[in-house]
Amino acid sequence: MSQSQNPVYVSLEFTPNPNTLKYSVNRTLVEKGAMSFSRREEAEKLSPLAAKLLGIPGISGVMLGRDFVTVTKTEEGDWDLVHKSCSQEIERHLSQNLPVLDPAALAERAQAPGDSEVERRIREILDQEIRPAVAMDGGDIELDRYENGIVYLYLQGSCAGCPSATMTLKVGIETRLKEYLPEIQEVVSI
Repeated sequence: MSQSQNPVYVSLEFTPNPNTLKYSVNRTLVEKGAMSFSRREEAEKLSPLAAKLLGIPGISGVMLGRDFVTVTKTEEGDWDLVHKSCSQEIERHLSQNLPVLDPAALAERAQAPGDSEVERRIREILDQEIRPAVAMDGGDIELDRYENGIVYLYLQGSCAGCPSATMTLKVGIETRLKEYLPEIQEVVSI
């Protein structure tokens, strides 16, 4: 039986960030990495599912991972209303086999061909060790760039705005990257 023939299951998971919830699903949403959205206009171009979720009152961010969706609420958002609306919308969207991402979005996700050897190694370590760990909590981390010994990372999903993000960034990620690449002096979030 194909993935689209199985019933859709959506399960709620709490994250370390009190303003985010993670919805695990029994579908592959994004083949590799994750995609984050904070503006509905941007999401409408790339992800029909994210656009629908950002249309729910009280939602300020959506991140699509391999088999999960992380939503971030505004300060004014009511978790009871947000949760019910998000859970129903995710299940409805996936049950109707509607696209999660526009194919053009996948083309944009291609790795930049001009990566340096250090950037390639940073991406490799992030992909193999760090991203799977933060995905368990509904987050993602992407390399923006490497310049003059400094690694610039985007924290997404439950990682963005999480009270423990600074500790994760400095103690976990920075320490791990420096073990493999001594030329790294610092890791910062942008």
